[in-house]
Amino acid sequence: MAEAVWSTDTGEAVYRSRDPVRNLRLRVRLQRITSSHFLHYQPAAQLGKDLIGLATFRPQPTASGHRPEEDEEEEIVIGWQEKLFSQFEVDLYQNEAACQSPLDYQYRQEILKLENSGGKKNRRIFTYTDSDRYTNLEEHCQRMTTAASELPSFLVERMANVRRRRQDRRGMEGSILKSRIITWEPSEEFVRNNHVINTPLQTMHIMADLGPCKKLGYKKYEHVLCTLKVDSNGVITVKPDFTGLKGPYRIETQGEKQELWKYTIDNVSPLAQPEEEERERRVFKDLYGRHKEYLSSLVGTDFELTVPGALRLFVNGEVVSAQGYEYDNLYVHFFVELPATNWSSPAFQQLSGVTQTCATKSLGMDKVAYFSYPFTFEAFFLHEDESTDALPEWPVLYCEVLSLDFWQRYRVEGYGAVVLPATPGPSWNRVPFGKGCGVCWTVWKGSASRVPFTMCW
Repeated sequence: MAEAVWSTDTGEAVYRSRDPVRNLRLRVRLQRITSSHFLHYQPAAQLGKDLIGLATFRPQPTASGHRPEEDEEEEIVIGWQEKLFSQFEVDLYQNEAACQSPLDYQYRQEILKLENSGGKKNRRIFTYTDSDRYTNLEEHCQRMTTAASELPSFLVERMANVRRRRQDRRGMEGSILKSRIITWEPSEEFVRNNHVINTPLQTMHIMADLGPCKKLGYKKYEHVLCTLKVDSNGVITVKPDFTGLKGPYRIETQGEKQELWKYTIDNVSPLAQPEEEERERRVFKDLYGRHKEYLSSLVGTDFELTVPGALRLFVNGEVVSAQGYEYDNLYVHFFVELPATNWSSPAFQQLSGVTQTCATKSLGMDKVAYFSYPFTFEAFFLHEDESTDALPEWPVLYCEVLSLDFWQRYRVEGYGAVVLPATPGPSWNRVPFGKGCGVCWTVWKGSASRVPFTMCW
Protein backbone atom coordinates (compact mmCIF):
# COMPACT_ATOMS: atom_id res chain seq x y z
CA MET A 1 0.00 0.00 0.00
CA ALA A 2 1.47 3.31 -1.04
CA GLU A 3 1.85 6.32 1.17
CA ALA A 4 -0.94 8.88 0.91
CA VAL A 5 0.92 12.18 1.28
CA TRP A 6 4.38 13.65 1.60
CA SER A 7 5.65 14.95 4.92
CA THR A 8 6.37 18.67 4.50
CA ASP A 9 7.23 19.42 8.13
CA THR A 10 11.03 19.48 8.01
CA GLY A 11 11.48 21.36 11.28
CA GLU A 12 13.53 20.03 14.15
CA ALA A 13 12.21 18.04 17.11
CA VAL A 14 13.69 17.99 20.60
CA TYR A 15 13.79 14.93 22.86
CA ARG A 16 15.26 14.29 26.29
CA SER A 17 16.69 10.95 27.32
CA ARG A 18 18.47 9.63 30.38
CA ASP A 19 19.87 6.65 28.50
CA PRO A 20 23.37 6.78 27.03
CA VAL A 21 23.29 8.23 23.54
CA ARG A 22 25.49 5.40 22.30
CA ASN A 23 22.36 3.18 22.36
CA LEU A 24 20.67 5.33 19.70
CA ARG A 25 19.91 3.52 16.43
CA LEU A 26 18.27 5.03 13.33
CA ARG A 27 16.93 3.21 10.30
CA VAL A 28 17.17 5.28 7.13
CA ARG A 29 15.43 4.14 3.97
CA LEU A 30 16.15 5.95 0.69
CA GLN A 31 14.30 5.25 -2.54
CA ARG A 32 14.24 6.78 -6.00
CA ILE A 33 10.72 7.47 -7.27
CA THR A 34 10.62 5.72 -10.64
CA SER A 35 7.74 5.70 -13.11
CA SER A 36 5.92 2.81 -11.46
CA HIS A 37 6.34 4.29 -7.99
CA PHE A 38 5.41 7.81 -9.02
CA LEU A 39 2.02 6.59 -10.18
CA HIS A 40 0.91 6.13 -6.56
CA TYR A 41 1.61 9.79 -5.77
CA GLN A 42 -0.58 11.29 -8.53
CA PRO A 43 -4.00 12.72 -7.59
CA ALA A 44 -6.85 10.42 -8.49
CA ALA A 45 -8.47 13.10 -10.65
CA GLN A 46 -5.57 12.88 -13.12
CA LEU A 47 -6.08 9.20 -13.88
CA GLY A 48 -8.15 8.64 -17.04
CA LYS A 49 -8.40 6.83 -20.30
CA ASP A 50 -6.41 9.44 -22.25
CA LEU A 51 -3.31 9.12 -20.00
CA ILE A 52 -0.33 7.08 -21.04
CA GLY A 53 0.48 4.29 -18.62
CA LEU A 54 3.51 5.30 -16.61
CA ALA A 55 4.59 1.68 -16.45
CA THR A 56 5.80 2.21 -20.02
CA PHE A 57 8.68 4.30 -18.64
CA ARG A 58 9.95 1.58 -16.31
CA PRO A 59 13.75 1.14 -16.61
CA GLN A 60 14.54 -1.62 -19.09
CA PRO A 61 16.98 -4.40 -18.26
CA THR A 62 20.52 -4.18 -19.52
CA ALA A 63 22.00 -6.47 -22.17
CA SER A 64 22.88 -8.99 -19.50
CA GLY A 65 19.32 -8.91 -18.16
CA HIS A 66 20.36 -7.08 -14.93
CA ARG A 67 18.28 -4.16 -13.66
CA PRO A 68 20.16 -1.86 -11.26
CA GLU A 69 17.55 -1.90 -8.47
CA GLU A 70 20.25 -1.60 -5.83
CA ASP A 71 20.58 2.04 -6.93
CA GLU A 72 16.82 2.57 -6.67
CA GLU A 73 16.49 1.74 -2.98
CA GLU A 74 18.75 1.48 0.07
CA GLU A 75 18.03 0.82 3.72
CA ILE A 76 20.57 0.89 6.53
CA VAL A 77 20.67 1.08 10.35
CA ILE A 78 23.05 3.71 11.72
CA GLY A 79 24.35 4.09 15.26
CA TRP A 80 25.33 7.29 17.04
CA GLN A 81 28.61 8.70 15.66
CA GLU A 82 28.95 5.67 13.39
CA LYS A 83 31.14 6.55 10.44
CA LEU A 84 29.94 5.45 7.00
CA PHE A 85 32.25 6.55 4.22
CA SER A 86 30.99 8.13 1.03
CA GLN A 87 32.38 7.26 -2.37
CA PHE A 88 34.10 10.63 -2.41
CA GLU A 89 35.93 9.86 0.86
CA VAL A 90 36.87 6.38 -0.36
CA ASP A 91 38.45 7.81 -3.49
CA LEU A 92 40.10 10.63 -1.54
CA TYR A 93 41.71 8.70 1.32
CA GLN A 94 43.00 5.94 -0.89
CA ASN A 95 45.55 8.53 -1.97
CA GLU A 96 48.00 8.89 0.90
CA ALA A 97 49.07 12.33 -0.31
CA ALA A 98 45.58 13.65 0.50
CA CYS A 99 45.92 12.77 4.21
CA GLN A 100 46.85 15.78 6.34
CA SER A 101 45.69 15.07 9.88
CA PRO A 102 45.82 12.02 12.16
CA LEU A 103 42.10 11.57 11.55
CA ASP A 104 42.73 11.39 7.80
CA TYR A 105 45.30 8.62 8.29
CA GLN A 106 42.89 6.77 10.56
CA TYR A 107 40.18 6.97 7.89
CA ARG A 108 42.66 5.73 5.31
CA GLN A 109 43.45 2.64 7.38
CA GLU A 110 39.74 1.91 7.90
CA ILE A 111 39.01 2.28 4.18
CA LEU A 112 41.86 -0.07 3.27
CA LYS A 113 40.50 -2.64 5.72
CA LEU A 114 37.04 -2.30 4.20
CA GLU A 115 38.43 -2.81 0.71
CA ASN A 116 40.26 -5.94 1.81
CA SER A 117 37.14 -7.33 3.50
CA GLY A 118 34.83 -6.90 0.50
CA GLY A 119 34.01 -3.19 0.44
CA LYS A 120 31.69 -0.92 2.44
CA LYS A 121 28.12 -1.95 3.24
CA ASN A 122 26.58 1.36 2.18
CA ARG A 123 26.31 2.83 -1.29
CA ARG A 124 24.45 6.14 -1.31
CA ILE A 125 23.81 6.74 2.39
CA PHE A 126 26.81 7.90 4.46
CA THR A 127 27.53 9.97 7.56
CA TYR A 128 29.60 12.90 8.77
CA THR A 129 30.50 12.57 12.46
CA ASP A 130 31.38 15.22 15.01
CA SER A 131 35.08 15.06 14.09
CA ASP A 132 34.69 15.53 10.33
CA ARG A 133 35.46 18.73 8.49
CA TYR A 134 31.89 18.99 7.19
CA THR A 135 30.54 19.39 10.71
CA ASN A 136 33.03 22.18 11.45
CA LEU A 137 32.29 24.04 8.22
CA GLU A 138 28.56 23.64 8.65
CA GLU A 139 28.73 25.45 12.00
CA HIS A 140 30.76 28.36 10.61
CA CYS A 141 28.82 28.73 7.35
CA GLN A 142 25.35 28.52 8.83
CA ARG A 143 23.04 31.23 7.53
CA MET A 144 20.77 33.23 9.81
CA THR A 145 18.03 33.96 7.23
CA THR A 146 16.76 32.56 3.94
CA ALA A 147 17.71 35.65 1.95
CA ALA A 148 19.96 35.00 -1.05
CA SER A 149 21.96 38.18 -0.49
CA GLU A 150 22.40 37.85 3.25
CA LEU A 151 25.09 40.01 4.84
CA PRO A 152 26.47 38.88 8.21
CA SER A 153 25.64 41.25 11.04
CA PHE A 154 28.08 42.46 13.67
CA LEU A 155 26.80 39.83 16.12
CA VAL A 156 27.21 37.03 13.59
CA GLU A 157 30.77 38.09 12.87
CA ARG A 158 31.65 38.31 16.55
CA MET A 159 30.04 34.96 17.33
CA ALA A 160 31.51 33.15 14.32
CA ASN A 161 34.25 31.54 16.39
CA VAL A 162 32.09 30.52 19.33
CA ARG A 163 31.92 26.76 18.99
CA ARG A 164 29.11 24.81 20.62
CA ARG A 165 31.33 21.76 20.67
CA ARG A 166 32.56 19.28 23.24
CA GLN A 167 35.97 20.36 24.45
CA ASP A 168 38.56 18.90 26.79
CA ARG A 169 38.08 20.65 30.16
CA ARG A 170 40.39 18.58 32.31
CA GLY A 171 42.82 21.46 32.74
CA MET A 172 40.12 23.73 34.11
CA GLU A 173 38.95 21.34 36.79
CA GLY A 174 40.58 21.02 40.17
CA SER A 175 42.57 23.59 42.07
CA ILE A 176 43.21 25.92 39.13
CA LEU A 177 39.55 26.75 38.70
CA LYS A 178 38.99 27.20 42.43
CA SER A 179 42.00 29.45 42.88
CA ARG A 180 41.18 31.64 39.87
CA ILE A 181 37.51 32.48 40.26
CA ILE A 182 38.07 35.93 38.73
CA THR A 183 40.18 36.47 35.62
CA TRP A 184 41.61 39.95 36.00
CA GLU A 185 43.17 40.12 32.53
CA PRO A 186 40.91 38.11 30.19
CA SER A 187 42.17 37.52 26.68
CA GLU A 188 40.10 38.18 23.58
CA GLU A 189 39.56 34.47 23.04
CA PHE A 190 38.47 34.03 26.67
CA VAL A 191 35.88 36.81 26.32
CA ARG A 192 34.61 35.40 23.04
CA ASN A 193 34.24 31.84 24.35
CA ASN A 194 32.53 32.92 27.59
CA HIS A 195 30.22 35.52 26.07
CA VAL A 196 27.31 33.09 25.90
CA ILE A 197 26.22 29.96 27.72
CA ASN A 198 28.20 27.41 25.74
CA THR A 199 26.60 24.01 26.28
CA PRO A 200 28.84 21.34 24.74
CA LEU A 201 27.26 19.68 21.70
CA GLN A 202 28.01 16.70 19.52
CA THR A 203 26.73 16.76 15.96
CA MET A 204 26.13 14.08 13.36
CA HIS A 205 24.87 14.38 9.78
CA ILE A 206 23.24 11.58 7.80
CA MET A 207 23.87 12.26 4.12
CA ALA A 208 22.92 10.81 0.75
CA ASP A 209 24.74 10.82 -2.58
CA LEU A 210 21.96 11.33 -5.14
CA GLY A 211 24.14 11.38 -8.22
CA PRO A 212 23.65 9.16 -11.25
CA CYS A 213 24.66 5.52 -10.98
CA LYS A 214 28.02 6.00 -12.66
CA LYS A 215 28.74 9.42 -11.12
CA LEU A 216 28.82 8.71 -7.41
CA GLY A 217 31.44 10.56 -5.40
CA TYR A 218 30.78 14.15 -6.46
CA LYS A 219 30.24 16.81 -3.79
CA LYS A 220 27.50 18.56 -5.76
CA TYR A 221 25.23 15.52 -5.44
CA GLU A 222 25.47 15.33 -1.62
CA HIS A 223 22.27 16.10 0.28
CA VAL A 224 21.57 16.20 4.03
CA LEU A 225 18.92 13.70 5.09
CA CYS A 226 19.03 14.27 8.85
CA THR A 227 21.02 16.25 11.42
CA LEU A 228 21.31 15.08 15.04
CA LYS A 229 22.69 17.12 17.94
CA VAL A 230 23.15 15.89 21.50
CA ASP A 231 24.25 18.04 24.43
CA SER A 232 25.65 17.13 27.82
CA ASN A 233 22.19 17.33 29.46
CA GLY A 234 20.74 14.47 27.40
CA VAL A 235 18.79 16.72 25.01
CA ILE A 236 18.59 15.23 21.51
CA THR A 237 17.70 17.50 18.58
CA VAL A 238 16.61 15.80 15.35
CA LYS A 239 16.06 17.68 12.08
CA PRO A 240 13.81 16.62 10.46
CA ASP A 241 11.82 14.62 12.98
CA PHE A 242 11.42 10.85 12.89
CA THR A 243 8.95 9.77 10.25
CA GLY A 244 6.74 7.66 12.49
CA LEU A 245 3.17 7.61 11.15
CA LYS A 246 3.79 10.54 8.84
CA GLY A 247 4.55 10.28 5.16
CA PRO A 248 8.09 10.12 3.79
CA TYR A 249 10.22 13.17 3.11
CA ARG A 250 11.07 14.11 -0.46
CA ILE A 251 14.11 15.51 -2.22
CA GLU A 252 14.08 16.91 -5.74
CA THR A 253 17.46 17.08 -7.40
CA GLN A 254 18.39 19.93 -9.71
CA GLY A 255 20.31 19.79 -12.95
CA GLU A 256 19.90 18.24 -16.34
CA LYS A 257 18.12 15.17 -15.05
CA GLN A 258 15.71 16.10 -12.29
CA GLU A 259 14.93 13.16 -10.05
CA LEU A 260 12.58 12.66 -7.13
CA TRP A 261 13.69 10.77 -4.03
CA LYS A 262 11.84 9.82 -0.87
CA TYR A 263 13.30 8.75 2.44
CA THR A 264 12.16 7.82 5.94
CA ILE A 265 13.91 8.06 9.32
CA ASP A 266 12.82 5.75 12.13
CA ASN A 267 14.07 5.28 15.66
CA VAL A 268 14.89 1.60 16.06
CA SER A 269 16.89 1.83 19.27
CA PRO A 270 16.70 -1.48 21.16
CA LEU A 271 14.51 -1.56 24.24
CA ALA A 272 16.19 -2.15 27.56
CA GLN A 273 15.82 -5.61 29.04
CA PRO A 274 14.10 -5.99 32.45
CA GLU A 275 17.42 -6.96 34.02
CA GLU A 276 19.06 -3.82 32.64
CA GLU A 277 16.19 -1.62 33.83
CA GLU A 278 16.42 -3.10 37.32
CA ARG A 279 20.19 -2.60 37.39
CA GLU A 280 19.77 0.98 36.17
CA ARG A 281 17.12 1.61 38.84
CA ARG A 282 19.49 0.39 41.54
CA VAL A 283 22.30 2.57 40.18
CA PHE A 284 20.09 5.67 40.20
CA LYS A 285 18.84 4.87 43.69
CA ASP A 286 22.41 4.57 44.93
CA LEU A 287 23.37 7.77 43.11
CA TYR A 288 20.48 9.74 44.60
CA GLY A 289 21.27 8.31 48.04
CA ARG A 290 24.88 9.46 47.80
CA HIS A 291 23.76 12.88 46.61
CA LYS A 292 21.36 13.14 49.56
CA GLU A 293 24.19 12.27 51.93
CA TYR A 294 26.36 14.90 50.26
CA LEU A 295 23.70 17.58 50.72
CA SER A 296 23.22 16.52 54.35
CA SER A 297 26.95 16.88 54.93
CA LEU A 298 26.79 20.44 53.58
CA VAL A 299 23.92 21.32 55.94
CA GLY A 300 25.60 19.69 58.92
CA THR A 301 24.11 18.44 62.18
CA ASP A 302 23.54 21.90 63.68
CA PHE A 303 20.37 22.50 61.68
CA GLU A 304 17.41 22.49 64.07
CA LEU A 305 13.83 21.60 63.25
CA THR A 306 10.92 23.35 64.91
CA VAL A 307 8.98 21.22 67.37
CA PRO A 308 5.60 20.21 65.85
CA GLY A 309 2.81 22.48 67.05
CA ALA A 310 5.18 25.22 68.18
CA LEU A 311 5.80 28.73 66.89
CA ARG A 312 9.39 29.87 66.68
CA LEU A 313 9.81 33.63 66.60
CA PHE A 314 12.96 35.35 65.34
CA VAL A 315 13.35 39.08 65.84
CA ASN A 316 16.11 41.04 64.10
CA GLY A 317 16.09 44.76 64.80
CA GLU A 318 18.18 47.89 65.10
CA VAL A 319 18.12 50.87 67.43
CA VAL A 320 18.65 53.65 64.92
CA SER A 321 18.46 56.99 66.72
CA ALA A 322 16.92 59.08 69.48
CA GLN A 323 16.00 62.73 69.17
CA GLY A 324 14.34 65.54 71.07
CA TYR A 325 16.05 65.03 74.41
CA GLU A 326 17.46 67.80 76.55
CA TYR A 327 20.81 66.33 77.51
CA ASP A 328 23.73 64.88 75.59
CA ASN A 329 25.52 61.48 75.79
CA LEU A 330 22.44 59.29 75.44
CA TYR A 331 22.14 55.51 75.52
CA VAL A 332 19.20 53.09 75.43
CA HIS A 333 18.48 50.17 77.74
CA PHE A 334 15.86 47.74 76.41
CA PHE A 335 14.52 44.31 77.28
CA VAL A 336 11.82 41.93 76.04
CA GLU A 337 9.19 40.52 78.37
CA LEU A 338 7.70 37.20 77.37
CA PRO A 339 4.16 36.32 78.52
CA ALA A 340 4.12 33.80 81.31
CA THR A 341 1.81 31.43 79.42
CA ASN A 342 3.32 28.97 76.88
CA TRP A 343 6.26 31.26 75.97
CA SER A 344 9.91 30.34 76.49
CA SER A 345 13.38 31.18 75.20
CA PRO A 346 16.69 29.31 75.05
CA ALA A 347 18.75 29.32 78.21
CA PHE A 348 21.63 31.14 76.51
CA GLN A 349 19.33 33.79 75.06
CA GLN A 350 19.71 37.37 76.33
CA LEU A 351 16.42 39.23 76.22
CA SER A 352 17.95 42.60 77.09
CA GLY A 353 20.57 44.94 75.75
CA VAL A 354 22.29 48.30 76.18
CA THR A 355 23.50 50.52 73.38
CA GLN A 356 26.70 52.51 73.38
CA THR A 357 26.74 56.08 74.70
CA CYS A 358 26.26 58.47 71.83
CA ALA A 359 26.81 62.24 71.59
CA THR A 360 24.05 64.19 69.91
CA LYS A 361 24.23 66.40 66.83
CA SER A 362 21.95 69.20 65.78
CA LEU A 363 19.33 68.40 63.15
CA GLY A 364 17.21 71.48 62.69
CA MET A 365 15.71 72.41 66.01
CA ASP A 366 16.35 68.99 67.55
CA LYS A 367 19.35 67.10 68.81
CA VAL A 368 19.73 63.58 67.42
CA ALA A 369 21.83 60.71 68.74
CA TYR A 370 22.53 57.98 66.12
CA PHE A 371 23.10 54.53 67.63
CA SER A 372 22.71 52.05 64.73
CA TYR A 373 22.72 49.28 67.29
CA PRO A 374 21.52 45.88 65.99
CA PHE A 375 19.93 43.27 68.21
CA THR A 376 18.39 39.83 67.78
CA PHE A 377 16.56 37.26 69.89
CA GLU A 378 14.32 34.24 69.50
CA ALA A 379 11.44 32.75 71.47
CA PHE A 380 9.11 29.75 71.36
CA PHE A 381 5.36 29.52 71.78
CA LEU A 382 3.78 26.11 72.37
CA HIS A 383 0.29 26.15 70.89
CA GLU A 384 -1.79 23.87 73.13
CA ASP A 385 -5.28 25.25 72.43
CA GLU A 386 -6.02 24.81 68.72
CA SER A 387 -9.28 26.77 68.70
CA THR A 388 -9.45 29.85 66.50
CA ASP A 389 -10.29 32.12 69.46
CA ALA A 390 -7.17 31.15 71.40
CA LEU A 391 -4.76 33.84 70.22
CA PRO A 392 -1.47 34.04 72.11
CA GLU A 393 -0.33 37.01 74.11
CA TRP A 394 2.56 38.69 72.34
CA PRO A 395 5.95 39.74 73.75
CA VAL A 396 6.41 43.35 74.81
CA LEU A 397 9.53 45.45 74.18
CA TYR A 398 10.38 47.88 77.02
CA CYS A 399 12.81 50.74 76.42
CA GLU A 400 14.54 53.23 78.66
CA VAL A 401 16.60 56.23 77.51
CA LEU A 402 19.31 57.47 79.87
CA SER A 403 22.00 60.12 79.74
CA LEU A 404 25.44 60.51 81.33
CA ASP A 405 26.52 63.94 82.57
CA PHE A 406 29.96 65.46 83.28
CA TRP A 407 29.97 64.11 86.86
CA GLN A 408 29.28 60.53 85.63
CA ARG A 409 25.74 60.66 86.92
CA TYR A 410 22.98 58.72 85.16
CA ARG A 411 19.63 60.30 84.47
CA VAL A 412 16.46 58.70 83.11
CA GLU A 413 15.35 60.78 80.15
CA GLY A 414 12.29 58.69 79.21
CA TYR A 415 10.79 55.23 79.00
CA GLY A 416 8.08 53.38 77.14
CA ALA A 417 6.85 50.05 75.77
CA VAL A 418 5.57 48.60 72.50
CA VAL A 419 3.95 45.26 71.70
CA LEU A 420 5.77 43.36 68.97
CA PRO A 421 3.68 42.98 65.80
CA ALA A 422 1.86 39.67 65.45
CA THR A 423 2.50 39.32 61.71
CA PRO A 424 5.81 38.96 59.89
CA GLY A 425 7.19 41.83 57.86
CA PRO A 426 7.68 45.51 58.66
CA SER A 427 5.04 47.43 60.60
CA TRP A 428 4.92 51.07 61.75
CA ASN A 429 5.85 51.37 65.41
CA ARG A 430 7.32 54.38 67.18
CA VAL A 431 8.18 53.91 70.83
CA PRO A 432 6.61 56.66 72.98
CA PHE A 433 8.55 58.00 75.94
CA GLY A 434 7.75 59.93 79.03
CA LYS A 435 10.04 62.80 78.03
CA GLY A 436 11.34 63.75 74.64
CA CYS A 437 10.20 62.50 71.25
CA GLY A 438 11.28 58.85 71.32
CA VAL A 439 13.63 56.24 69.89
CA CYS A 440 13.61 55.23 66.24
CA TRP A 441 13.76 51.52 65.27
CA THR A 442 14.25 50.07 61.83
CA VAL A 443 14.21 46.84 59.83
CA TRP A 444 16.93 45.47 57.58
CA LYS A 445 14.70 46.30 54.58
CA GLY A 446 12.52 49.37 54.78
CA SER A 447 12.68 52.92 56.01
CA ALA A 448 13.45 54.19 59.46
CA SER A 449 11.04 54.07 62.43
CA ARG A 450 10.07 50.44 61.79
CA VAL A 451 10.41 47.32 63.96
CA PRO A 452 11.65 44.19 62.15
CA PHE A 453 10.05 40.80 62.68
CA THR A 454 10.86 37.53 60.98
CA MET A 455 8.72 34.55 61.92
CA CYS A 456 9.52 30.90 61.23
CA TRP A 457 7.07 28.05 61.78
